[in-house]
Amino acid sequence: MGTESFSARTRKSAHRARIALRKSGVDYFRGDGSDWIALAGLLLTVPAIAAGTIASPVWCAPSLLVLPIVAGGLLLRPASLLGLYAAAAGALIVESIVLGPYTQGAARVTPGTVLTVAACGFFGLIIAQFRARVGVPWRRGGTMLFDLRERIRVQSALPRLPKNWHSEMALRPAGGQSFSGDFVVAARTNGGRTLEVVLTDVSGKGMDAASRALLLSGAFGGLLGSLPPHGFLPAANGYLLRQDWDEGFATSIHLVLDLDSGDYELLSAGHLPALQLHAGSGRWEEKSGEGPLLGVYDGARFDACKGSLAPGDVLMLFTDGLVEASGRDIAEGIDCLTGEADRYVAPGFQGAAWHLIEAVAKDVNDDRALLLICHGT
Repeated sequence: MGTESFSARTRKSAHRARIALRKSGVDYFRGDGSDWIALAGLLLTVPAIAAGTIASPVWCAPSLLVLPIVAGGLLLRPASLLGLYAAAAGALIVESIVLGPYTQGAARVTPGTVLTVAACGFFGLIIAQFRARVGVPWRRGGTMLFDLRERIRVQSALPRLPKNWHSEMALRPAGGQSFSGDFVVAARTNGGRTLEVVLTDVSGKGMDAASRALLLSGAFGGLLGSLPPHGFLPAANGYLLRQDWDEGFATSIHLVLDLDSGDYELLSAGHLPALQLHAGSGRWEEKSGEGPLLGVYDGARFDACKGSLAPGDVLMLFTDGLVEASGRDIAEGIDCLTGEADRYVAPGFQGAAWHLIEAVAKDVNDDRALLLICHGT
């Protein structure tokens, strides 16, 4: 009975130890827990490398100490990293004493080895301090950026439309990055009978504009559908003004489309005009409302432009990255875009958005977005 009781206590103790170790590991890799596990593991590698160097310096060079130092720069907090550096410095001292002066043979601790290890430690400390200041551990940083990109993508997804409607959107950030200063928010309102889409181009490009676009896309997504259509751009303008950014303006175009009749309104805040293809004539017409840039001054007015999409018509919204280039007028860029779009009139515009960006602005160092709304016959 006493033996069974001791065995039970032993099993319970072992179970609690496993749970505690597992919890510590999970918390660590989530970025919430202590880094003592990583520190202990790296501290054990330092004497192991030192022993290998003393036993066989030709195969285990003294410079191998940069490995735990580099790993420590990625895994440890700055305070823990200093402890690892102290252990590495001690290992170098022991190696140099046991192996003798570097002038007496090869595979010994040389001044170059010391400088290499010290340089790696210096850069590792800079990385660790940067992570500590940002508050995002490296093992979560990439995941966080991936999650943000996916949230932007999901938020920019266009809602499902009735069978006689087709919509698609393509987005290409500047420089091949994953984040863009152009974004779309869309929703079906009025009981699903109305499609509201807002295409916004934030000032700047690439990662510079992407951080502001991330904040604005969330705010605009909350405003869209919560306000009457004519109240959206004034509210968005007020929101940008309250941010007080040094480079805080943006252009935006707001489409309000009646999915039953095809009638629509376009409200613009300094954005490029939309283009409507009239199926009957095969001609493209520029459609745009009147209004200033968002975030420039308070009390701005935004006047709507009305139109109607008949069966077979197409409405195209885009940002300036598709049509604006140095040495070329915007009107010329629009002509080039409509010329390429004419190729899809006969076969249909299924999958055309991405191909249009590839055709007219493949290598442009600017964010590019294109939105197509097609009224099927």
